[in-house]
Amino acid sequence: MEAKQHDFSRRSLLKLAGTAAAAAAATAAFGSAPAATPMAKLFYTDVGTGKSVMLLHGWTCDSNDWIGQLPLFESRYHVVAPDLRGHGRSEVMPSGAYAPDDYVADIEALISTRYPGQQFVIVGHSMGGQIAARLAAKRPDLVSAVISVDGALGFGSEAAELFKKTADDLNTGDPGVVVPALFQLAYGPATDPAFKRWHARRVQGMPAPVVRESFSPLFFGAGQVGIGEASATLCKRLTVPFYHLCRDPAQGDRMRSWFSHPKSKVDLWSNAGHWIMQDRREEVNAAITTWIDAL
Repeated sequence: MEAKQHDFSRRSLLKLAGTAAAAAAATAAFGSAPAATPMAKLFYTDVGTGKSVMLLHGWTCDSNDWIGQLPLFESRYHVVAPDLRGHGRSEVMPSGAYAPDDYVADIEALISTRYPGQQFVIVGHSMGGQIAARLAAKRPDLVSAVISVDGALGFGSEAAELFKKTADDLNTGDPGVVVPALFQLAYGPATDPAFKRWHARRVQGMPAPVVRESFSPLFFGAGQVGIGEASATLCKRLTVPFYHLCRDPAQGDRMRSWFSHPKSKVDLWSNAGHWIMQDRREEVNAAITTWIDAL
């Protein structure tokens, strides 16, 4: 099956005029309007037929992180896998354009413009999980369900201390050193050393402002939803089914009561690092496809 590769630019936003009224009410409740943020030109692949599924990678990553999922998912679903702005083959925007709302606006515009009238199951890893949750809160008309693979949500005070140190180190140090050091703390005993080297080399090739500016707003500042009560508030607002795969028992216990939809669930995955879908590929593939098929 041949992959269709696409670029997406803000010229396409002219097609959004018909949905402006519907988006306005949601915008007032959550986030900024897509038109207020210059859209990035996104690289993405579009393969398969069936239920629409979008795969969002994490911070300093790209859509190749889903290489262990793509063959199976593309054989069962209509799969769109973008590189987020500043990542992979997508456009590098100027400094100051890497807040969570910027990432959400790109995906909101991509779905609204390229796939009008469609809803996506959005599968997000790490930062991608938070982007998916933010979009589901802002535009539930575009999102049929969210799957968060160790998404950047529901963290407590211990993680906050580590993330604050990382944010400070990123501001003063070399991201190509700081990020791999953080990742070393997030790997599991089963993580393939080849993946570790891949992750490190990838971030070393990224523009420093993208790496620095994308991290801190996920967890700090007035708009953060990754830590504490702010995270709980966002998750409790969600009306779509939500499946969260996490590694921390305390985080799992906190988050289980946050989701109102009866098909939502939180599962604990042991013997895995932060890239659960890479460390336990076959099991994750089975769990996610089973959940999607039961929606």
